Amino acid sequence: MQKITFDISNLSEYREDNCLEVKKATNSLPNSIWETYSSFANSEGGLIVLGVEEDKNHQLHITGVNDPDELVRDFWNTINNPQKISLNILTDKMVSVRTVEDKQIVVIEIPRAEREMRPVYVGTDPIKGTYRRNHEGDFHCTREQVSAFFRDASPVSVDTKVLTEMDYSVFCTDTIKDYRMRFNAKHANHVWSKLEDELFLRRIGAMGLSPEDNKIHPTVAGLLMFGYEYEIVREFSGYFLDYQERLDPTMRWTHRVTSSSGDWSGNLFDFYYRIINRLTSDLPVPFRLDGMTRVDDTKLHEAVREALLNTLVHADYYGRQGTVVIKGLDKMSFANPGDMRISLKTALEGGISDPRNTTLMKMFGLIGVGERAGSGVPSVIAVWSDVTGMMPTYKQSFAPERMEFTIKMSSLSNASADNLSIANTIGIVGKSSQKSSQKSSQKSSQKILELIAVNTTISTQEMADSIGISRRAIAKIIAKLQTEGILRRIGPDKGGHWEIVG
Repeated sequence: MQKITFDISNLSEYREDNCLEVKKATNSLPNSIWETYSSFANSEGGLIVLGVEEDKNHQLHITGVNDPDELVRDFWNTINNPQKISLNILTDKMVSVRTVEDKQIVVIEIPRAEREMRPVYVGTDPIKGTYRRNHEGDFHCTREQVSAFFRDASPVSVDTKVLTEMDYSVFCTDTIKDYRMRFNAKHANHVWSKLEDELFLRRIGAMGLSPEDNKIHPTVAGLLMFGYEYEIVREFSGYFLDYQERLDPTMRWTHRVTSSSGDWSGNLFDFYYRIINRLTSDLPVPFRLDGMTRVDDTKLHEAVREALLNTLVHADYYGRQGTVVIKGLDKMSFANPGDMRISLKTALEGGISDPRNTTLMKMFGLIGVGERAGSGVPSVIAVWSDVTGMMPTYKQSFAPERMEFTIKMSSLSNASADNLSIANTIGIVGKSSQKSSQKSSQKSSQKILELIAVNTTISTQEMADSIGISRRAIAKIIAKLQTEGILRRIGPDKGGHWEIVG
């Protein structure tokens, strides 16, 4: 878990946001504290500070609590009561009493709960007592959102589920034929190559034995990968795949592929191969030969393939709004339904992979798509930023849960497709200087832009904690970036977000 810090000496610089909540709590625990506990645990974690209030101008003021020890005892008694709170995910060190300006406050640090523990809810009914956090505060989760929590909490990947009401007829045989051709090309003389289709599909996880009738049926992964769209929507009512090319500002789109068009199967496999070449067709390709053959594949191509694969295998197909891939003049975006199963920070650090649909990941891997699964998010970001100097961004939204990954392409025509170094991206914050202080400021500016690129709602305190400098220094650098037209703030301090312009 990322350590959350709270600098009392700079209290006036804080605002309530998606990771900070203050409550007056002069004499007793407010009832709303448990809603906030649930929302932080089910989101990205946060701090609750008792003995502080926010005025109408959103300034924080220390009011203090009269009996902090009694308040802390009451807190522990309640959080450890399963009739009041479903689960205590805190340790003793996460609750502390501090003295400021001769007044005592209570600081409670709440981590993000592991997916196996979620939802964390108030009372005994998860439908009534589950909350999440956004920039407006704590919001009550719908039944649909609670169901998604429970699906993700399962130790078994949801795409291994055997669909007993379906049989082999739900599959598109042309898709299976194409998949097997790619499999054989990747694995010459493989022992599975001579198997009948049904047995082959069982080997790769597309069909499975049902304990209910002791017969072989399609799995969720098999249905998504090889099924007809009209069969897929029987299990996933919100299933929809949408690829749009927006290359002419006078038109809504210049080319579109949707799973419901009826002129193709509508499954994931065919969707991937229908759009991947169109997605990568405009990427720069240096003249390079492998023997007598020109090599038309670069790290950028790999990054786009990985981004598309991540979108398809991490989606929650029981969710709403479908999977949407958009190719514009200056960016590509990949959006899918579903929350991240690990924190965004953990995903960006790499080393931990927790795909929502592990069997889909396996099936794509068997034909050479995403063979380096597990490095997905950080590898795409590293390659794209190294080669183009433009940092991809992630946007997480709720109600419904949705992830959107965007990669910018505005300067691709000037990029070397092989070996631009990350040092070249320093140019976006000004010319380098021989003075060490200017180099340090430039480095901090670049780090701020990188942090904002992957989290547009990041607070200045979170920036300071990550970089290791004061909030005052962060504020000066941000002001400089805004003056230079590189960075701007959209919306208010509370509920707004950053946008990189340069």
